[in-house]
Amino acid sequence: MTSTLSFTEIAYEVADGVATITLDRPDRLNAFTGTMAKELVAAFDEIDADDAVRVVVVTGRGRGFCAGADLGRGGATFNANDPERAAERKDFEKVGGVPRDGGGVVSLRIAACLKPVIAAINGPSVGIGATMTLPMDIRLAAESAKFGFVFSRRGLVPEAASSWFLPRVVGISQAMEWVATGRVFKADEALAGGLVSKVLPDDELLPAAYAIAKEIVDNTSAVSVAVSRQLLWSMLGATTPWEAHRLDSNGIFTLGQGEDVKEGVTSFLEKRLPTFPDTVSKNYPDIVPPWPTRPEGME
Repeated sequence: MTSTLSFTEIAYEVADGVATITLDRPDRLNAFTGTMAKELVAAFDEIDADDAVRVVVVTGRGRGFCAGADLGRGGATFNANDPERAAERKDFEKVGGVPRDGGGVVSLRIAACLKPVIAAINGPSVGIGATMTLPMDIRLAAESAKFGFVFSRRGLVPEAASSWFLPRVVGISQAMEWVATGRVFKADEALAGGLVSKVLPDDELLPAAYAIAKEIVDNTSAVSVAVSRQLLWSMLGATTPWEAHRLDSNGIFTLGQGEDVKEGVTSFLEKRLPTFPDTVSKNYPDIVPPWPTRPEGME
């Protein structure tokens, strides 16, 4: 199934419960642009609205995942006064009185997704190519993958809300080493540092991502996974485990009365695969506040 949306810098398709998003500028190593940002947001909007999608796999076309921001405008690339940059971002809302960073627009939309997201990182993953993967739930890397939080080498700060995500994913010491040096490093270091969970031969990367996706599609409740994703991510900022206890008690109370739990228990006892009837669009419960929540007064 191909999306009815028209994309120019990503490809989007759905098959067997899995939506595949492919960054699709292979001649530029899938370098990130304002257009790509808008298309990624539109794709994730479609994903959340489509009950046929249970899992998302994100990868890149060709020999790279994403080489970072497209630097084709040279020194003016990140200058807000540059006419091309201003035109590219004219539709972005403001935060703190300035236009939102395009990488942050994408990463926060991925963070809010109700479906699990698997990154299949198939080559260079630098700058936004690395930071956009941080709110994804599972990161797999090909042996050819390379990573770099190179912002200090370009005179910038980390973007895409990565100053929140990266220390939570890998710890503050590892995060600061990679950010302060800005160096590019190989997949084995990414694995040792906790940035990715597996490193695979290049030709095994996508099959491994789809195998994880298939296990989710075949065995789990869409509603349970959606609520669990929101719970786990939102609790990273909680000040006490009592907050988690309050929310998951509500989850057990509410979902325990539903059809999915009845089917999950019955299928287990009958030693068969479950057929969960509930859908995210119709049965997602009001248990966890939508995450990430923008603080009041942040404009």
